[in-house]
Amino acid sequence: MTLVSLAAVMGGSRVAIDGPMQDDLYLGLDYVLLILIAYSAIFIPMEKVFGRLKQGVFRKGWRVDLTYFFVSTLLVQLTTYLTLKPAIVLFGWAIFPSVQEFVRSQPYWVQFLEIALLADLVQYWVHRCFHEIPWLWKFHAIHHSAEVMDWMAGNRLHIVDLALTRSLIYVPAFVLGFSDIPMLIYIVFVALYSVFIHANLAFRFGWLRYVFATPQFHHWHHGKEAEAIDRNYAVHFPLLDWVFGTFHLPGDRWPKEYGVKSNDVPESYLLQWIYPFKRTKPEAPKTGENSNDSPGENN
Repeated sequence: MTLVSLAAVMGGSRVAIDGPMQDDLYLGLDYVLLILIAYSAIFIPMEKVFGRLKQGVFRKGWRVDLTYFFVSTLLVQLTTYLTLKPAIVLFGWAIFPSVQEFVRSQPYWVQFLEIALLADLVQYWVHRCFHEIPWLWKFHAIHHSAEVMDWMAGNRLHIVDLALTRSLIYVPAFVLGFSDIPMLIYIVFVALYSVFIHANLAFRFGWLRYVFATPQFHHWHHGKEAEAIDRNYAVHFPLLDWVFGTFHLPGDRWPKEYGVKSNDVPESYLLQWIYPFKRTKPEAPKTGENSNDSPGENN
């Protein structure tokens, strides 16, 4: 904040640009600060007033989650490249101008709903793969290692998890060629919605919780109890979990604990970054223990 203030005082925003803008590498420091201030102004008061659990802003693990927030937001150019480039390179053959023209002719609100549904359908299966494929689970276990759920917890994502998931969920939008405005609206919406469903909020939403993902629905995905393992993969529409047999929303109950069951994910940011690349010696199953448990059953 000091650096941005100093740049403003020195007239940085009024510097004349001599010649065309260059597409150089940059760090989004101003973007980081604006987003952090906006999220803090929205979600900290909401959690204080409507919070389900009484917990401080600076709770366990907040430094790690804040580091993830800063790194991913500072490297917004890199993460955007990692998101869009695979779609352009691998799925360019699937583009049909006539189909894109029809898609763009639809009202913006219809395009927005289509983007949300298609993105969540792809996200559901990508997310499920991260739970059920052992080498992918090690990357996703970082996200599940958060033992306190609030608006910052959703930032805890390994760069491989982040890039692979985002690159795949935007493939339908790229191939079908939705208009820019509904795409931009969805990008802003999904960013806020992801923060919301991780937040420490006690809202119940009545019957709407079976239509749209809520904090209670997503908190059960992060639960440590046996009943919560490998459940609630959808981000927007719980109907997907109901159709594919992974829906779990037991009345008004919430998980009692969050985190990874095996508790082997380190607490520091750097150690978490290298954690998925380290070889781990598989433990021999105990007598009578089912050795065929899916990797997601460790979360």
